[in-house]
Amino acid sequence: MAGGGCVQQERHRPGAFKQNNKAHKAGRHRTKGCLEREQRGRVSVKVSTKKLKKDLRRHDRRHHATQIRQQKREAVLAEKRSLGTKEGPPHLVGVIVLHSGTSGEDVMRLIRSDETSSVYDLGRSGERFGLICPRFKQRFSFIRVNSGDIHAVLDLAKVADTLMLVLDPHEGWDSYGDFCLSCLFAQGLPSHVFVVQGINDLPVKKRTDAKRSLTKILERRFLDAKLFHVDTEQDAALIVRHIAMQKQRHLAFRDHRSYLLAQQVTFEADDGNGLVGTLKVSGYIRGQPLNVNRLVHIVGHGDFQMQQIDGSPDPMPLNPKTTKKREGLTISDPCAEMEEDLKVLMKADSRKQESLESEVVPDPMEGEQTWPTDEELQEAEDTLKLSRKIVRKVPKGTSDYQATWILDDEGDEEEESDEDMEKDEIMGETVSQASEESDCEEETDEECETMTVPESIRDDNYDEKVDEEEEMMMLEKCKQERMDEMFPDEVDTPKDVAARVRFQKYRGLKSFRTSPWDPKENLPRDYARIFQFQNYTRTKRRIYREIEEEVEGAMPGWYVTVHIGSVPVSLMDSLDPEVPMALFTLLPHEHKMSVMHFLLRRHASNTEPIKSKEEMVFHCGCRRFRAPPLYSQHTSANKFKYERFFRCNSTLVGTVYGPITFSPASVLMFKQRVNGMHDLIGTGSVLKADPDRIIVKRVILSGHPFKILNKTSVVRYMFFSREDVLWFKPVELRTKWGRRGHIKEPLGTHGHMKCLFDGQLKSQDTVLMNLYKRVFPKWAYDPYVPSPIPWERTESTVNVLEIEID
Repeated sequence: MAGGGCVQQERHRPGAFKQNNKAHKAGRHRTKGCLEREQRGRVSVKVSTKKLKKDLRRHDRRHHATQIRQQKREAVLAEKRSLGTKEGPPHLVGVIVLHSGTSGEDVMRLIRSDETSSVYDLGRSGERFGLICPRFKQRFSFIRVNSGDIHAVLDLAKVADTLMLVLDPHEGWDSYGDFCLSCLFAQGLPSHVFVVQGINDLPVKKRTDAKRSLTKILERRFLDAKLFHVDTEQDAALIVRHIAMQKQRHLAFRDHRSYLLAQQVTFEADDGNGLVGTLKVSGYIRGQPLNVNRLVHIVGHGDFQMQQIDGSPDPMPLNPKTTKKREGLTISDPCAEMEEDLKVLMKADSRKQESLESEVVPDPMEGEQTWPTDEELQEAEDTLKLSRKIVRKVPKGTSDYQATWILDDEGDEEEESDEDMEKDEIMGETVSQASEESDCEEETDEECETMTVPESIRDDNYDEKVDEEEEMMMLEKCKQERMDEMFPDEVDTPKDVAARVRFQKYRGLKSFRTSPWDPKENLPRDYARIFQFQNYTRTKRRIYREIEEEVEGAMPGWYVTVHIGSVPVSLMDSLDPEVPMALFTLLPHEHKMSVMHFLLRRHASNTEPIKSKEEMVFHCGCRRFRAPPLYSQHTSANKFKYERFFRCNSTLVGTVYGPITFSPASVLMFKQRVNGMHDLIGTGSVLKADPDRIIVKRVILSGHPFKILNKTSVVRYMFFSREDVLWFKPVELRTKWGRRGHIKEPLGTHGHMKCLFDGQLKSQDTVLMNLYKRVFPKWAYDPYVPSPIPWERTESTVNVLEIEID
């Protein structure tokens, strides 16, 4: 600008798209402390009606977590200090040998040889002894069983605090030892320690390799296992120290129950015949307090009632009371005399004692219908007259037969015999295999030489050991399993029996998942003998909550004598001193019969076909029994499809009639061979007790398209009479390629039918019809399982022969 004046800069003016930020509300923000002071503890109506949720500050949450962690640590330390001390029972250690080439006697001998400890013999054969260690201020009870008896091994693992597993220095465990470990894993493995003997006997250069190989073997099943060597008394002392200090593993099944291992058993006859009497069992109480009004289960022998509980003197006191001798007389401590006078601790109260009734006695006249009155007869006649005059509107061209299906009347079905269950199984077709013989080559003359071979390759008596009948049965089962796998649930329509008679108990469903099925419909007579919970889960939680609050009874750690009444003398005769005898108290309702469901998984060691309804041996919690299970799928629906076979690598639900057992509880399923041995078939746990669980058996009738014209097809070979086609006309059809349709009308008298589908069929397609029927398990519960034949764990010697080979 002329004249040298200053230039005035023009101010920026915002446009229409200027961002407008929200203004700060100064003075309106209040802190949490200010809000608390203003509210003064008042809570709004909305907050008070909702679920109370306490919001803690950060330091309060940290303090709360620290308190919980400290309480858990104190509980673990209290449990560890009580086990084996004066207040608790002795630390029960079970010795199990996992290899036929080693023995547990040398290990127990080294443990007994500790000079600073006191040893008490608890058995005649030396398989049981008590050990009191003053330097650890603990007491132990060691017991060894025959590893060849799987029942004895499992019974010992049910009550043992620690298992001492003895290994071989070369192989670790053999095939039967692996079988025992599989059973122990499935039942629940308590705290354990691995022991090997004979490492020092090996050459010095081979000891390191032997230890490394054993460590690799243990890592296959146990990731954090530690191997202990027992060759000297110092090694045995280190093992005892490790057992006393290691953390205890909990088994959920026995944490809710009271149990004891019998150390002394006597029998007193009640009557002159001596057939029934009182069994007195002495031992240390473990787990929960022992209530005399509860029922007690003797493992392998059944359920009984307790009469009274006596407090006997402790045979293994940690601090034995000293006695004074004066002029040939022994004067005991007066406190000890007072304890001996207080023998009777509890007596059963008949008003509170649980009953042994396990089944409901059904009344044969309970479901009978009385003779109808004159009013009821007149009402039925009037209803019949009205039903005859009903006129319905039907589509044009509807035949009389089709019009009858529109009515809601349902005909009465005749009862089907039990043998029909067996007719539904698919029969495998015999497949012939042609074998070709190879041409023999010309032999060249060679010189004779002498070769040393084992005799075991020659067995002239091999055919005598083979059971031909059993081999044929196994072959037939393999064929049926293979056919059921290739064509699941498909059944051939019989030609000699009408299909409407053969499958009269079956029905068609629009949808297997959503179609309704009444669980109280057409129940068998055995359902009148069982008990049912209104809500199984709620009852279980209530019983467990009452047990935690219960303080009445003999406390854990006491040495008591339990009087069990009405025991047959045959139980005493069947007791084996080498097999441990365990007692478990039963929770309320656990002696009553119901429909039990077990979640089972097939074990990998057994691959033979297992058919449904084959008798099996079950180890469920503390019980052993025999029953034929019924297999079904494990899904989240309200109906569950029946499975004919328990296939390999599959998980199914096994259903049996059996006593109620509250979960969690482990389940082992064995199959008994002809020679008495037991094979592990499946493992799992208790699912629930529910008689209303609907298990539906499905059969599939198949037909083949004969003529195809657009959406209409003529199907044959599904039925062989016109009446059967008319009977199953309302049932929906489907094909293997996903088409759906229905029967339109029958053609001729040989079972041909015209069908209408939602699309044109392929010539290689197959027409299917699904029929369903509810099935129930068989009542074949047997609580008495004979002991299996002990496994012969002896090394077979091989004789060497000199033979001449051309």
